[in-house]
Amino acid sequence: MTKRSKCLFVATALATCYAIYLISYFFGTTASSEGAEAVGGAIATALVMPHMIMFLIGAVFGWIGVFAKKTWAALVGAILYSVGTLMFMMYFMFGVPILVLGFIGYSKQKKLNNESTSEKD
Repeated sequence: MTKRSKCLFVATALATCYAIYLISYFFGTTASSEGAEAVGGAIATALVMPHMIMFLIGAVFGWIGVFAKKTWAALVGAILYSVGTLMFMMYFMFGVPILVLGFIGYSKQKKLNNESTSEKD
């Protein structure tokens, strides 16, 4: 029986929390504002949207990697975290730790899967 990478789990949980925070912050402030403030909030939301989407889709692939123990899904998630970080560099301090943990989690999961298949032989 193969184990799951704890690092991949932490990266995916952080990415999920971060994506939920971004969605609630940007859409919550835009909905509750009026006039010029609403226009500014809509522009800010439009600028952050690609970053938000990449982290959200990356989190979905990360959860597939965690629960199905699929290394390809973990790698896709980590790549999406890095693309999302590049899409909005102002939030790199939030994206870089998640993407580093994602790539470490991918390599750990791959190592665990390889050990599992070598034990079956």
